[in-house]
Amino acid sequence: FVSFWLSKSCWTPTPNCPTEYSAYPYFSPFQSPSEECSTPLSLNLDDLEEFVLKPAPQGSTIQCRITRDRKGMDKGIFPFYYLHLEMENGKKRFIMSGRKRKKSKTSNYLISLDPIDLSRDGDNYIGKVRSNVLGTKFTVFDNGMNPDKKPFVPETAQLRQELVAICYETNVLGFRGPRKMTVIIPGVDADNERICIRPKNEHETLLTRYQNRNMQNLIKLQNKMPAWNEETQSYVLNFRGRVTQASVKNFQIISEDDPNYIMLQFGRVAPDVFTMDYRFPLCAVQAFAICLSSFDGKIACE
Repeated sequence: FVSFWLSKSCWTPTPNCPTEYSAYPYFSPFQSPSEECSTPLSLNLDDLEEFVLKPAPQGSTIQCRITRDRKGMDKGIFPFYYLHLEMENGKKRFIMSGRKRKKSKTSNYLISLDPIDLSRDGDNYIGKVRSNVLGTKFTVFDNGMNPDKKPFVPETAQLRQELVAICYETNVLGFRGPRKMTVIIPGVDADNERICIRPKNEHETLLTRYQNRNMQNLIKLQNKMPAWNEETQSYVLNFRGRVTQASVKNFQIISEDDPNYIMLQFGRVAPDVFTMDYRFPLCAVQAFAICLSSFDGKIACE
């Protein structure tokens, strides 16, 4: 067991601090030690765009690493985020990058299949994450056309898909405690393919449908709340060695129906390095976008 105390500024390892609010992680990923852990080499990565939008194979955990680059004049405010697959043979394979857009009214992250070209008009643009003004609700789109651009949208153009919506609520355990997350994703069909949600107006969006309790073809997920450990007098989450540093950003995403099936987990292993492990029915873009939303400052939640 490795326990951490939660200070009033962030989760930091301080072994004896009885006056501080206490928390968290002892650590581990989804499988028991006997199960396969690494991303299988059999994954087909020939068509990267198809891979990052396709749900993870059933029965596999796709293990990834996110590196945050804050070096350089501008990257302190607008860092680059790089996503690599951690392969079974120990090698890493770049698959996506993300960066917060400048001069946007709300937080807006672009996601690209290229580590350098993160332009909206580039060939490698794959999707974006957009927040509300408070930074408490996020919607993730693919690279399709925005229906609000009509009548300038060509008839042949495909409207954008909404891939995921994320809602953050006020901390449930006090100041700087764990944040409550609700995640809404499209369901999957009989062939385990994601159902396309292409809203033509605000009433058809994932967030509006969730708020109106219209959950047809949608799946509701939430973050797993840490459990109180009497022995260590702290709140703990089990990441099985995949997370090694305490952080308010560490989380695990589960289904209401099966709290033991962790679809996504994310956590810090170094100041600017994080692990991201995801499972079916999530795809890489959905998982990466949820993690990008957790980096964003949330006025109403901090």
